[in-house]
Amino acid sequence: MIADEALKEAEAICQTLREDDDGVRRDVLAHAGSRWALGILHALGVYGTLRHAELKRQLSGVTQRMLTKTLRALERDGLLLRHETDEKPLRVEYELTALGKDLLLRMSPIWTWVVEHAEDFRQARHTFDSQDKQQNIHRLR
Repeated sequence: MIADEALKEAEAICQTLREDDDGVRRDVLAHAGSRWALGILHALGVYGTLRHAELKRQLSGVTQRMLTKTLRALERDGLLLRHETDEKPLRVEYELTALGKDLLLRMSPIWTWVVEHAEDFRQARHTFDSQDKQQNIHRLR
């Protein structure tokens, strides 16, 4: 019964997304599903304040452009703070806000669940791909 109640509550929340005139809820929700946004939040949560280059090293495969774009979006939504120093060359550092930490804490159980079930996903993909190959073979005959 608890699962049914949770699903009803989730449906009520989803209904508010349809009524979201300025799209802020959708935009922020996109962070929760973004590989790079979650990676940035995680790196800042684990290592504390980091510079741009340090974040780039933490996020294998992220482009300079994507990192900058994602950092700006997270800053705009109040999930991280950007600090510039008066040093030459300019030194820029990023840190999580309380809001960013809260999102990170809420996403951690989902990450844990994904890691715990990675083998289940691999098996499901293998089964699906095998069935798909079999169907393609039958179509060719």
